[in-house]
Amino acid sequence: MGAGLMLIVVIVLLGLFACMFVIGIYNALVALRNRYKNAYSQIDVQLKRRYDLIPNLVETAKGYLAHERGTLEAVITARNAAAAANTRAAQNPGDASAMKELSGAESALTGVLGRLFALSEAYPDLKANTTMMTLMEELTSTENKVSFARQAYNDSVMAYNTRREVFPSNIIAGMFNFGPAELFVIDKPEQKEAPKVAF
Repeated sequence: MGAGLMLIVVIVLLGLFACMFVIGIYNALVALRNRYKNAYSQIDVQLKRRYDLIPNLVETAKGYLAHERGTLEAVITARNAAAAANTRAAQNPGDASAMKELSGAESALTGVLGRLFALSEAYPDLKANTTMMTLMEELTSTENKVSFARQAYNDSVMAYNTRREVFPSNIIAGMFNFGPAELFVIDKPEQKEAPKVAF
């Protein structure tokens, strides 16, 4: 009778230990998932600020770049596409398709903004306009904040994905449907090209 009771106590203790182990891993995964979602909310704030600045920038440039209407319209179209993609990504930052859509939209927006800035260099009056200078400085500052927030988000996603993939967390993650989270990467073609050197 004493050996049987001892066996039951050992089995109960092992079951309790296994249950606490599973709960610990589950709670860690939830905490990491919440951390990357919170990190994305910081990106969301900065992107919305950026999207709010762009129409003002275009309005200011309109008076000087009247015959560059195609570029101005491209900026607004790209801004609207990026804002819509950001709304979808903010609803579920772990959704890979939403994050890839946002990455593509942000890359396109960055490209057309680059064209607008290049055009503004060719117009000294526009370049000297104080409103334009202020908006460009604010936009540059916001871009830097987006970069920092994106890095923090990607670090949180990496920590979550790593914890989700290692043993034995991967078993718990699979049991409770903890899917992978997508990094937020903005492709910049100029970073992929080797610098050209001419002699």
